[in-house]
Amino acid sequence: MIPEFPPKQLIVGTPISITTFEEVQALLAVPRTDRATVVAVCNVHSVMSARRQPELSEALASADIATPDGMPLVWGLRAFRRDQKERIYGPEIMRRALTDQSADNHHFFFGSTSETLELLQTGIRRINPDVNMAGAIAPPFRSLSDSEEREILEKIHQSGANVVWVGLGMPKQEFWMHRVRGQLPGVTLLGVGAAFDFLAGTKKQAPHWMRNSGLEWLFRLMQEPRRLWRRYLWNNPAFLILLTFQVIRGRRSTPRAVQPRR
Repeated sequence: MIPEFPPKQLIVGTPISITTFEEVQALLAVPRTDRATVVAVCNVHSVMSARRQPELSEALASADIATPDGMPLVWGLRAFRRDQKERIYGPEIMRRALTDQSADNHHFFFGSTSETLELLQTGIRRINPDVNMAGAIAPPFRSLSDSEEREILEKIHQSGANVVWVGLGMPKQEFWMHRVRGQLPGVTLLGVGAAFDFLAGTKKQAPHWMRNSGLEWLFRLMQEPRRLWRRYLWNNPAFLILLTFQVIRGRRSTPRAVQPRR
């Protein structure tokens, strides 16, 4: 049986889900049986990158859920009179799922480095000693060979995990989830990017007030100016201009056009 996934609204070319934390958590308990369920977290960077990369656009459009991880996407949904009350933030999805005492999920972690994964699992045990962690793999930063990918998928299968957290970074994690979803039926794949580093304590998170007011980009820019300045100083203004034109023109996407590909 295919779960009923939340509707989507096209925002600057990418279908974004109108959803809640509770809905995403509930769907972890009812995965698809024909292939993996894919959850992508989307922000301005991923949406703008998808406009330049057709493969990324396809991967995001095919995700069963594409959460509004950034406040500008929440504002975009509201501009189209969509009832999106809050940003569905990747690290918070992960924190809530891992501390949910009522859920019987088996969690697997794929991405980052061995050191970060060790710190991550230690931190998780500290906040929820009863969490079931089925395994973890830190893959090489280069592209995986076919045999390496088969070995990773086999380890996930053998672990008994039904929830796989993917922290490869955007767009690598989106490409990987899209590529392997047919080989992991009954599993939910969640691409959560920097959540591994935030929950492991290897990177600082922006204060709540900055995250909730759409200023997290400024905090991250101050942390890593040389790496991020081009991304934010180009993507953010361009996104706002494109969104403004979309709203002015009154573009509306039909439910059929924005449903995930089956």
